[in-house]
Amino acid sequence: MKLAVEATDNLDRLDKFLAAKLAGATRSFVARQIKRGRVTVNNSPTYAHYTPKPGDVIEVAKVEQEAPKLAPDPNVAFKIIDEQPNYLVIEKPAGLVVHPAPGVSEPTLVDGLVAKYPDLARVGEDKLRPGIVHRLDRDVSGLMVVARTQAMFESLKQQFREREVEKQYSALVHGRVQGERGMIDTPIGRSQTKSGKMAAHTQEREGDRNAQTEYLVRERVKNYTLLEIRLHTGRSHQIRVHLHSIGHPVVGDELYTNKRVKHKDLGRIFLHASKLSFDDASGERHTYTSELPKELQDFLSSL
Repeated sequence: MKLAVEATDNLDRLDKFLAAKLAGATRSFVARQIKRGRVTVNNSPTYAHYTPKPGDVIEVAKVEQEAPKLAPDPNVAFKIIDEQPNYLVIEKPAGLVVHPAPGVSEPTLVDGLVAKYPDLARVGEDKLRPGIVHRLDRDVSGLMVVARTQAMFESLKQQFREREVEKQYSALVHGRVQGERGMIDTPIGRSQTKSGKMAAHTQEREGDRNAQTEYLVRERVKNYTLLEIRLHTGRSHQIRVHLHSIGHPVVGDELYTNKRVKHKDLGRIFLHASKLSFDDASGERHTYTSELPKELQDFLSSL
């Protein structure tokens, strides 16, 4: 496929640029294709660190991606918050993909979970997502619950479906958000302009799904606002899409951004799953909280 670079594009090093443009492609997958000579710029070989310029024509050779598979890996790092007979609560670090998928070549959270808890492989509906009832984007950190038994898997699925699970996030956004709280109630669907992106549509379109994001201002620092966010639905990229739609993109988000934003080198998205509440198998409510990771605390302190 061919891509013509436009002045309106978010111009970053080539591997990051293409990972944002190509649906389902990770940065590591793109970097491998560049190294193997399957990506050219203006008909010439290139490098992952090359910065595209307006007018460049990037050509990507069609690649048959390997079928994703589980590969238990004890070296995958994640923090165990609570370990119960029928569920786990873990803290996923930023930069870790939750489960294997086309275009994902690096170890995933699931690879690490199955290495530590082999019986987990029998839980769930999909052998590539054992025990997984919800996800966090790759560059988002924070709390996740993982089912250890099929009964708990079904219970958690129902709780998510009926919106009984409370999910709370901390996000730093560009700009000073007006008002102390708000609700974004705008349907979300696939972007009609860029592959791999979602978009909020004020006029609902075919394929859109309703989405509600509630936010509360916690702090304003210079031209940034720290928000506490509660999800009432769970759509792909929901927080990132909704905040971008009101003119306050999440700091560090290179997919949902705009030309007015001056990016600081955070190296990840400033979005952290900070609170999670759900019922266990007996119906008892459990609430878990997580502080901002050190790199986010340090970034906030540096402003």
